[in-house]
Amino acid sequence: MTASQLHGSPKPAPKPAPHPAAPGTIGRIPVLGVTPCIEHGAFPAKSVLNEPFEVTATVFREGHDAVDATVVLTEPDGSEQHVPMALVSPGLDHWSATISANATGQWSYRVEGWANPYRTWEHDATLKVAAGVDTELMLEQGALVLDRALAQVTRTPAQAKPIRNAMAALRDQTRPVQARLQAAVAPEVRAEMDRRPLRDLVSPTAEYSWLVERERALYGAWYEIFPRSEGATQDPLTGLWTSGTLVSAARRLSAIADMGFDVVYLTPVHPIGKINRKGPNNTPKAGPRDPGSPYAIGSPDGGHDAIAPELGTFADFDSFVEEADRLGLEVALDLALNCAPDHPWVSAHPEWFTLRADGTIACAENPPKKYEDVYPLNFDNDPAGIYAEVRRVVQVWIDHGVTIFRVDNPHTKPLQFWQWLIADVAAVAPDIIWLAEAFTRPAMMHALGKIGFQQSYTYYTWRIQKWELQEYVTELAGEAATYMRPSFWPTTHDILPPYLQYGGPTAWKVRAALAATLVPTYGIYAGYELVEDVARPGVEEQIDNEKYELKDRRWSDYEEGGPKAGQSLAPYLTAINEIRRGHPCLHWLRNLHLHHVDDENVMAFSKRRNVDGRDDVILVIANLDPHATRETHVHLDMAALGLHPGDSFVAHDLITGLSWHWGEDNFVRLGPEGEPVHIIHIRRL
Repeated sequence: MTASQLHGSPKPAPKPAPHPAAPGTIGRIPVLGVTPCIEHGAFPAKSVLNEPFEVTATVFREGHDAVDATVVLTEPDGSEQHVPMALVSPGLDHWSATISANATGQWSYRVEGWANPYRTWEHDATLKVAAGVDTELMLEQGALVLDRALAQVTRTPAQAKPIRNAMAALRDQTRPVQARLQAAVAPEVRAEMDRRPLRDLVSPTAEYSWLVERERALYGAWYEIFPRSEGATQDPLTGLWTSGTLVSAARRLSAIADMGFDVVYLTPVHPIGKINRKGPNNTPKAGPRDPGSPYAIGSPDGGHDAIAPELGTFADFDSFVEEADRLGLEVALDLALNCAPDHPWVSAHPEWFTLRADGTIACAENPPKKYEDVYPLNFDNDPAGIYAEVRRVVQVWIDHGVTIFRVDNPHTKPLQFWQWLIADVAAVAPDIIWLAEAFTRPAMMHALGKIGFQQSYTYYTWRIQKWELQEYVTELAGEAATYMRPSFWPTTHDILPPYLQYGGPTAWKVRAALAATLVPTYGIYAGYELVEDVARPGVEEQIDNEKYELKDRRWSDYEEGGPKAGQSLAPYLTAINEIRRGHPCLHWLRNLHLHHVDDENVMAFSKRRNVDGRDDVILVIANLDPHATRETHVHLDMAALGLHPGDSFVAHDLITGLSWHWGEDNFVRLGPEGEPVHIIHIRRL
């Protein structure tokens, strides 16, 4: 039941309103084990607009009197909604309700346990009247309960009518006893007492914070570009490169939008340091024309609040954002708090960095790796100054239309800083979204989600086998979904996993399709559609990495009539994004359900969502082996698809356009000889 299916509001009671039990004490009606409850209520649960999630609690009392439970939602404006809970496990006193929010903002929820005098009377009266014990007394007690229900709970005359009729019947001694009782437990009376119950001994829990955000915080398709490569050209005679600009990058936006992406993500656009600049493939010495890494930020041309001169001006950036907005794309910008040795902060605030014993500033290290072109900030030296300056920089880009920040390596900065920054920005710009690029230990990844990051990079890039994928997505769609939203990337500009180095186009199709359907947010790095699968020897990243040099992908060669026409995966990505947009069930995370497949190389899962009273159901079946065609049987959990055992349905493959009549057990054949993945829309017969 959603928040729109509510109890009526009780009239003001003559006694004081109930208060939550003090910590370490129990309410009159015990309510324990409320979920979700993030770190004992220290952090908010998260959802997006109209996204449902389950609230559970253990509610019970002494003796045999009936108890009930309600989730009370407090909206951002302070008004309340009451959602009844259902007893889903009577032996364990486990109660549950599904809630959702119809407005963004800071909500809260609490669970109220309460005694249900009507249900207690109904149970006792049914037994006693049948046994002829205290018959008139029980009937009069029922009338008194109903009288209280009319006096203490607001009802319209129509809503009150069945209760008034029941009271009259209970006191009408001219009628048979059983008839009087049945009039008071009739379906219409029970329904009204369920909708607007009489509640005694109301015992509320503490308020639990609940942050409701816009849909993009959960759902979106990202496309990453290095702006300097979009429009970059190389002179065929001299071999010298000319950088692309924000103006030339803007010309690429229509192709990105045509593929169905929602977000264009820009790597840093700031001036690049010249001191210790890195050359191609991370070589320690750069030539005079090597552009350096955009992650080595800062030069005499400016720092994090400036644009590299070779890319253009703020007017060009504003035009880029305007064009993206016209095409329905949001702009995400890399927030990389790295400083080149010639960043203005280094000379103006040397105290913001770490000094070594010899008096020099320490560069970034991940032993045995060293990044001589980057000085990391030391947040323990003048934290107030660093906090204020970063906050100022972030506002610069918000003022120029950036709505999403992809934060580079947030796990190398204090959590306390991120919690403060995200909250301070949200106070004036609540729609800003933060993605944590944190390929790190689980505790840190989860903590970043709890303290405010809306989204997080994940281990998906390295989860290849069926068992590990299923284990991982079960974790992500379970309790973790309350505070951490995963973003699946098959590759990044830093990572090219072996599966994609050796799997050919089939592997690239599989990983894109899984990323796009397992979770609501996924992304690709430019060039994915061209299957750029050659790695730099000894490392899991592309050779001639775009971090250190310009790249001209010659997009026009892959267009119709070009010399490489038909070799791009752009049509496949376009189809996937069209499927995502057309099927709301793929916009949610917590509705994931796994199905059994006999072959351990083939994975099946479904997502289901009710839209305007009709089920939208997608079933995905993927062959994870890119080298061989697999034939196997899929065994479906029909209830998860909204069907009954023995039902048949039309399985319409949205990739190929083919349809089959399927049931619980179905034969599939998937692999490089045809398509490696079925994305099936289930249609009832």
